[in-house]
Amino acid sequence: MKLTKAKKFNINDDLVFICKDIKDVEQFGLNENEMKFIKGKLKNENKQFEINRLSNCLYFYFSEDKSPAHSLHEKARRASNNVCKSLNTDKKKKVTIVDAGNQPDITKAFSEGLALSNYQFNKYFSDKIKKDNSLKEINVFSDEISDEDIKLLSSVLEGVYFARDLVNEPQSYLTATVLSEEIKGKSKLAGYSIKILDKKAIEKEKMGGLLAVNRGSIEPPTFTILEWKPSKAINKKPYLLVGKGVVYDTGGLSLKPTGNSMDYMKSDMGGAAAVAGAMYAIAKSKLPVHVVALIPATDNRPDGDAYAPGDVVTMHNGMTVEVLNTDAEGRMILADAHSYGQKYNPELVIDLATLTGAAARAVGDQAVVAMGNAPKEIMNELDKSADNTHERIAWMPFWDEYFEQMKSDIADMKNIGGSDAGAITAGKFLEKFTKHPYIHIDIAGSAFLKSGDNYRGKGATGVGVRLIYDYFCNLEGS
Repeated sequence: MKLTKAKKFNINDDLVFICKDIKDVEQFGLNENEMKFIKGKLKNENKQFEINRLSNCLYFYFSEDKSPAHSLHEKARRASNNVCKSLNTDKKKKVTIVDAGNQPDITKAFSEGLALSNYQFNKYFSDKIKKDNSLKEINVFSDEISDEDIKLLSSVLEGVYFARDLVNEPQSYLTATVLSEEIKGKSKLAGYSIKILDKKAIEKEKMGGLLAVNRGSIEPPTFTILEWKPSKAINKKPYLLVGKGVVYDTGGLSLKPTGNSMDYMKSDMGGAAAVAGAMYAIAKSKLPVHVVALIPATDNRPDGDAYAPGDVVTMHNGMTVEVLNTDAEGRMILADAHSYGQKYNPELVIDLATLTGAAARAVGDQAVVAMGNAPKEIMNELDKSADNTHERIAWMPFWDEYFEQMKSDIADMKNIGGSDAGAITAGKFLEKFTKHPYIHIDIAGSAFLKSGDNYRGKGATGVGVRLIYDYFCNLEGS
């Protein structure tokens, strides 16, 4: 999807007018019947409609002015979805979005929603070309939107597309090795540095959690290290992102049921995809923030050598974990990554993972679940980004008492707690592997949708990319 800033437009092009009231339309020289039609729609409180001239189409979106800004922006994103469908039905190749009412933020939100709505994953269809959307180019005309604004928006949209592509790929293609290579391929476009540890290097690092989960697989694990370090970074200590990269999860010997459980477990690397997409956007935008990302990756299978309930695993930091459920594998590989990440002495640690069914059951697909021990100010800033992107956060308590469920009779800790507060106990487990301010984000409910939802689409949503990118964009000094 190509997104550009338009220097001018022609009224005979396919256009979307972003307006506040009828006065915003009068300047464009529409004929008497067209103006009468628009006034009639507004009188009936229709805020979104189109005029099909046969030779071209004019789409109109009238924003409200009574809601909070973040709500207005989300309404604009969602309104764009109908326009996207219409453009592709009519086989339009490009459209210009016109900021007729001098509302640059709403215009950008509409443009963002339109681009996200247009995403497809048609790679494996034999008639791919027929199924591909016709819309390839979005132009944005606004005196208040700069070329730099469009560049930044393009970068984050590319990051979301990248994350969605990774999650939508089947494990028959996207092994742990291929995941690392895909991320490496994007490094040349974005500019971040990358290092990939193979199984031998992982063994040398004594990443017992990652190696244990990988024991049942015929594919080797990988551990990918990404770094974006601009010369004039605003932070002295790096921010650390960690993403769960379980490319397919059968549950291991604690086998999942297939119906509505194992079927979509190619998406269990949604956290890795979100981190990779966010790093792409951060580096492509050249944000003045030093960020390191760690992505442990493997699949989880029930082979004859697979790790088993009752095993005790020695982790990267030397702690021992009694495994009582091999389907609680994500925390095992993330724990090693957190431990490895201590060498960077990070300012803040944020992990993203499709970690628990408990998180999905708690909030469904309308939010991500988060918790942590970072200062309240950081959580407040993340909340602002959640509003800005509508990737909303449901904060959970993070009291030390929850860790009591994780205590083991024979090792330092267990890898699961009791039947209650499963999302929180998973977070408390991971907290033991980092000594720095920490935020845990469980994206299990919203990373992959089994039915379509407006601009989020069907399948992979890329949740987390826009949230994390917006947070770094709004750091003081960035």
